Amino acid sequence: MRILSTLLLAVAAVLPVHGVSAAPVKMTIVLQQHYLDGEMSEEKVTETVDSLTEIWKKYRDWQLINLDDRTIAFRKTVNDISPLLKTNGYFGITDDGTLSIFNGKPGRSSEIIQSFFQIDVQKLESRQQEKLKKGIRVLSKERYEQVIEMYRHFAVVQ
Repeated sequence: MRILSTLLLAVAAVLPVHGVSAAPVKMTIVLQQHYLDGEMSEEKVTETVDSLTEIWKKYRDWQLINLDDRTIAFRKTVNDISPLLKTNGYFGITDDGTLSIFNGKPGRSSEIIQSFFQIDVQKLESRQQEKLKKGIRVLSKERYEQVIEMYRHFAVVQ
């Protein structure tokens, strides 16, 4: 609460809290969305702001993370996987046996988006090994959670 009070004081000279007796101010609003898979998206918009009250109402579901005389930054945790995973995410296995999500089908040139845990590949059926080598498409949060939970049983315990 102390931090919020300090931030409000920093902006008070430029922007009125209730929109009384000051000209509207152009501000950059930064909206960060943090997804279950660790991805973060960021959008910047410029808005003409009459009062902080107006902004608090508009972004009441967001958490304030930064505020100065020209920028207000908010963050929201999204209970879903990122658009990147939904579009192009595939579960696969790295050469060292780590369950990972790749940007595109798994392969030597594929970018790893997220890594989880090492799997004891010897415990997998050949069908499961083949699925991981080819890639398992990530289309939804439910599928994301199912695959992690299914392969967690084969994790190497250190």
